[in-house]
Amino acid sequence: MTQNIIFLKLGGSLITDKDKPYTPRLDKLQSLAQEIKTVLDSNPNMQLILGHGSGSFGHTAAKKYGTRDGVKKPSPLTPLPEGEGDYWKGFAEVRFQAAELTRYVIESLINAGIAAIPFSPSSSMVSNNRKVTAHNSLAIRKALEVRLLPVVHGDVAFDETLGGTILSTEDVFAFLAEQFPPARILLAGIESGVWEDFPARTKLVKEIQHGAYENMRAGIRGSASTDVTGGMKSKVEEMFALIQKNKDLTVQIFSAEENGFLTRALNGENVGTLLRG
Repeated sequence: MTQNIIFLKLGGSLITDKDKPYTPRLDKLQSLAQEIKTVLDSNPNMQLILGHGSGSFGHTAAKKYGTRDGVKKPSPLTPLPEGEGDYWKGFAEVRFQAAELTRYVIESLINAGIAAIPFSPSSSMVSNNRKVTAHNSLAIRKALEVRLLPVVHGDVAFDETLGGTILSTEDVFAFLAEQFPPARILLAGIESGVWEDFPARTKLVKEIQHGAYENMRAGIRGSASTDVTGGMKSKVEEMFALIQKNKDLTVQIFSAEENGFLTRALNGENVGTLLRG
């Protein structure tokens, strides 16, 4: 059933204004949803798991409380030390803001005619040092069987070591790739791909093979906006870790800012930077 599955991430920088807290790009969400709908209609055998970043929603609250780095797990027999409860309130706030953005994403998909259903990591995943160890993946399998579009996203999660943390969409994809091995992973953002010389942006790399990555990694840097889960370099390295586990997997990092680029990527064209084993 999952032979030709594709993981698609709509980056937070693409679907929100990352420099204006809690600001969705509603017109962009609408156009992206329509592109997805058109491709799915013309490729009835395509199976998709959609993920989205948190952008100016989750990252704003997460940076305030440092949630990614962990929230101490209290003893069940003693009250929280003074002030520590604020960090658990922050944990809840990050979850709330992530859910708010997911509501906008789902609304755009439903309005485009796509039967989409969210699977929030905060209510279904447990991690250990940000590596997912438990998840009810059967529910996602059932959704795929009845042609619903599963939607996952960056979110908080309870963590065995850190108490609480934030899982990026890439963290979630890393776990789901073991349950639903994808043929392709598409990471759509506002950057045209991987720049060898970010932030100068004069040398776009069209393809990176894993063996050649070490020679160019010094020029690949983080994000220009607030991103508590890491920037471009961490995304590239996370994707190569998945490729090492699945040699046939390819990953494309590209910009979907211009209409039509998402369609082209979903249909197999390299419109950004292709990572392969």
